[in-house]
Amino acid sequence: MRMATALAVCVAGSLTLAQPGRLMAQGLATIHGHVQNAAAEPVQAGEVRLTTDKNPSAPGAKFEYAFPLDTSGNYKGTGIKPGNYLGVVFQQGLTVDFLPTQIAAGEDKTLDFDMSRKEYIDKMSPADREALEEHKKQAASVNAANAKIENLNALLKTAQADTKAGDFEGALKAMTDATAAKPDEAVLWATLGDAQLGEANAAAKTARANKTTDPSLGDKYAAAEASYEKALSLNAASAKGKPEITAAANNNLGEALGRTGKTKEAADAYEAAAKADPAKAGMYYYNEAATLFNASMTTGKMDGVADAADKAIAADPTKADAYYIKSQALAPLITQTPDGKGFISPPGLVDACNKYLEVAPTGPHAQDMKDLLAGLGEKVQTTYKAPKK
Repeated sequence: MRMATALAVCVAGSLTLAQPGRLMAQGLATIHGHVQNAAAEPVQAGEVRLTTDKNPSAPGAKFEYAFPLDTSGNYKGTGIKPGNYLGVVFQQGLTVDFLPTQIAAGEDKTLDFDMSRKEYIDKMSPADREALEEHKKQAASVNAANAKIENLNALLKTAQADTKAGDFEGALKAMTDATAAKPDEAVLWATLGDAQLGEANAAAKTARANKTTDPSLGDKYAAAEASYEKALSLNAASAKGKPEITAAANNNLGEALGRTGKTKEAADAYEAAAKADPAKAGMYYYNEAATLFNASMTTGKMDGVADAADKAIAADPTKADAYYIKSQALAPLITQTPDGKGFISPPGLVDACNKYLEVAPTGPHAQDMKDLLAGLGEKVQTTYKAPKK
């Protein structure tokens, strides 16, 4: 073979006749493989060594090659001279397994170490075998728990996507299964509540469109309320309770309560949401103001509306609709002057109108604000500039 190669190079007229290093490299081999322990788990630390000594555990044993294991239990090496070797797995300076192997010139050798093989297990001491069986039981339990968590995460993801898409039936099925499988997980109950609230709102919308009543609405909203209460209770009792769950569940609970006329309880829920997540307090206070305002359309009472709007404005001065709601809450308090020729505006009303126009000069309620100011005899500005954010 060497002569044939040299002749071919010569005929080709190449100037690279003398390449002893290259010819030698062609005779070297590579090796790779996987190492797993007696529990059939990857050995994630240590190395595989090659030796020509017959006893790799002897104090004077010499190793020609050493290749580190990666976190998947794999190793690989190059530049190996052909020959007969013992492949040895080393961990913390100790020999834990070895296998004989013959490596040919130019070969890419596969040498796997499977310490779960019968021959290896049979050589273990009774104490080590007992420890192995206990480890397997614990690993099986952990694997089962991980599989359960993976399934719950899949159900959670499905339910969230279905709720967003308006497929409340699918979301309800997924979260009913999830809460049955793990009834002590707050986020699952909160997500179930989201699906139930979505279903209730959709049913209410259909009833309004058809100008009918739906006797099941009360039960639907009650189911959502119960799920949110369950989520809040579990989250509060958990050592790893999350404020974002407290905030979101209270916010949506506030909506469910407001839909059934429980305005005091709804306001309390929104207040709790703002306390749990101050960064989003403006949104929660606005939702409180909007819920109280919508309830006033039925009750005729504006109790708490302006106060909630003020809190929303304080948390987020750029929320135009908060100024609108405040103006509507204060408008019924307008009185006439003693001579009956003019009007007296309650404190804060004119400012709310002007602030709305500053923040949203072309907003959907801009003309309403201008008309209200004009009716009060206030000068209506014709040019407004929204503040920089």
